[in-house]
Amino acid sequence: MFTSVDDVSARLAETGYLASPAVATTVFLAARLGKPLLVEGPAGVGKTELAKAVAQVAGARLVRLQCYEGVDESRALYEWNHAKQLLRISAGRDEDWDETRTDIFSEEFLLPRPLLTAIRGDEPTVLLIDETDKADVEMEGLLLEVLSDFQITVPELGTVTATRRPFVVLTSNAGRELSEALRRRCLFLHIGFPEEELERRIVRLKVPGLGEALTESVVRVVGALRAMDLRKAPSVAETVDWARTLLALGADTLDETVVRDSLGVILKHQDDIQKAAAKLDLDAL
Repeated sequence: MFTSVDDVSARLAETGYLASPAVATTVFLAARLGKPLLVEGPAGVGKTELAKAVAQVAGARLVRLQCYEGVDESRALYEWNHAKQLLRISAGRDEDWDETRTDIFSEEFLLPRPLLTAIRGDEPTVLLIDETDKADVEMEGLLLEVLSDFQITVPELGTVTATRRPFVVLTSNAGRELSEALRRRCLFLHIGFPEEELERRIVRLKVPGLGEALTESVVRVVGALRAMDLRKAPSVAETVDWARTLLALGADTLDETVVRDSLGVILKHQDDIQKAAAKLDLDAL
């Protein structure tokens, strides 16, 4: 998939994803070693976008399993098309049951979900298991078979083993601690808030019409906000949204009025907005 760490950086940049050296190195190793990649970090720092960017540069299809509380095998692995099975049973009332049973538990009646779809595909695939920490602990046991042997057992059909392993990315916002067994099967990458220089490059790339001086001011103010004790510090996604907002407003500089009127773009809680309005000193930045 990639020839070197520099190749990862260059090709991801072509998609608009600017990767730090740590990100590029870990992606290269995950691809070279064939290991799943577990990416943790606060919301909005580019974990999901990394999987999308890898799929784009590799010319692979992206198969996504969005995790949530209560997600189970029928949503992650497969389920049977019960309505179609009932119609088949009704149509073959005069048939022997053994014949009917063999027919209704065949590929024709199987509804593959993301994990099975990714495992049995024969084309380049990136499997994104998004927000893994939101799933129940029991879901991790299901993932262990998939990530250990890249195979899935369908009792009625047998074991499906991957002929071409997908590139697997699991993301987590660290809402709960993932099991050591799951972590052991993955390479680990933490994506935090970027260094100022990298964030400036991201803003320049995503909002090219924003002036250089205003770009510098945006990144400095966001950095100052992250240093405060807020319920939700602004992420890279909010930085880019704020830059686009300022461009839409036609702002040339960051003054108190502009900042006060647009804080809701980067801060999502009223107490955070009030705290930032009281403590933020633009003259000192």
